[in-house]
Amino acid sequence: QVQLVESGGGLVQAGGSLRLSCAASGRTFSSYGMGWFRQAPGKEREFVAKISWSAGGSTYYADSVKGRFTISRDNAKNTVYLQMNSLKPEDTAVYYCAARRVRATTTPNDYDYWGQGTQVTVSS
Repeated sequence: QVQLVESGGGLVQAGGSLRLSCAASGRTFSSYGMGWFRQAPGKEREFVAKISWSAGGSTYYADSVKGRFTISRDNAKNTVYLQMNSLKPEDTAVYYCAARRVRATTTPNDYDYWGQGTQVTVSS
């Protein structure tokens, strides 16, 4: 199975940047889809970005983060990143990475493995 560990969260001012990392381990990892989700207190977990782990590495973003966030991968390090620029207070949440067999989707329940999350707080 796959284990995921997020890191890189913290406190930043509005307009600032953070880079989140998700270190992954497990067999058959190269065929997995990877996603980033976030959850604020009292709200449902929502989709942020996804990327194919296989050749091509196609990406897709939630409308709320398009143009500001970038998902990427480093297969040699078994790591997925989320570069977050121009952060807004509404981006404040716990950010989770997730892995799904075969293909990434935008639905949390589709994913098979989850990290513990990393807190991102954006001050105004």
